[in-house]
Amino acid sequence: MTKITRENISGADRFDTPKVLLLSICHFVHDIYSSFLAPLLPFIIEKFGLSLTQAGFMSTVMQLPAFLNPYIGKVADRTSLRYFIILAPVLTAVPMSLLGVAPSYGVILLLLFFAGISVSLFHVPAPVIVYRVAGTRTGRGMSFFMTGGELARTLGPITIVAAVSLFGFEGYYPIMIFGIVSSCVMFLKFKNMPVVIKQKEAPSIRRTCIEMKNLLLPLTGILFVRGFMHACLTAFLPVYIMQKNGDVWLAGIGLSLFETAGVVGILTVGGLSDRFGRKKLLQFCLIVAPLSLLLFSFSQGWLQLLLLLVTGFSLLSTTPVMLAMIQENSREGSSAANGVFMMVSFLARSAVVVVVGFVADKVGLETTYIICGLIGLTGILFVNTLEGTSPVLQQERE
Repeated sequence: MTKITRENISGADRFDTPKVLLLSICHFVHDIYSSFLAPLLPFIIEKFGLSLTQAGFMSTVMQLPAFLNPYIGKVADRTSLRYFIILAPVLTAVPMSLLGVAPSYGVILLLLFFAGISVSLFHVPAPVIVYRVAGTRTGRGMSFFMTGGELARTLGPITIVAAVSLFGFEGYYPIMIFGIVSSCVMFLKFKNMPVVIKQKEAPSIRRTCIEMKNLLLPLTGILFVRGFMHACLTAFLPVYIMQKNGDVWLAGIGLSLFETAGVVGILTVGGLSDRFGRKKLLQFCLIVAPLSLLLFSFSQGWLQLLLLLVTGFSLLSTTPVMLAMIQENSREGSSAANGVFMMVSFLARSAVVVVVGFVADKVGLETTYIICGLIGLTGILFVNTLEGTSPVLQQERE
């Protein structure tokens, strides 16, 4: 197997700011479309008369292509990564822009499945490129990259609510033009980008899982318990607000405020983990996030808004820390390792959101938020079992 290191790609162990920023911008463009589903849920539920369980299943369908993530990573380790990045905006923009004109619930599920394929094609190889152009500051690189995605999820709800307000739920589809144009721009920017990573032999997915089990198993537990908190806030927060006061703008703004706090958290925590350690920052976040969610469920007014911001800051900032851990503990940051992690991440969220929707149908969203906060508290148990670099990889590097 060809030895691939960051020095082979970037020429030094320095933080390559232009490349990291370019990847962050691409992440922003792509994820602004994939963030449309939650704000559109109230309209889809009303149009087709869906239950919350059916609404949650839509998110699950969008996550189903995550089963392919390890194999996408395996292919990415043997080919150029840039075309995955170039095509992602248009492949996500088109189906997400057609949800309003879908004639049935089944067609909506089909559109979301195609969008999910594009999400996988982008999110598996992109962090690998970030790792290889971030030098020794992996946490900071992942923070920059994830900021693009969180900014998209911050502006996405406002964007789609504005589009629906102007053109109607069935008339907002022209918004896809921005994704099409973005892919054209990305082609011009990326076609000569010297980040082409090829390996003669793709890494074994099974071997990757075995070598990284001491890291992957605790992270899997963290992803599942975090998924309950993530699902109730990102998938059902607009519905929760709509049920409370019927204000569609407030529903979109509430989700945007949550995501804005997440942007601040991602920029802060990823970089701090380079200095103070990944495990310590995860411990901090997975104590603060569930406690603030529980307090949010019992509070009112401005205090509730403040607690929503605290929850967003601590909950969403865990992602760049875990991405950094995966890349640092894999064979020179392979896409296969990232694919396994992304598969677990996406599937944890998709499976949990159906459970959350089902529970909400039975006991109501307010009680569901409390349950999710209590489950989130168990995340600290998994953090405490995290170990450092796997013995196999550590021995290989020494």
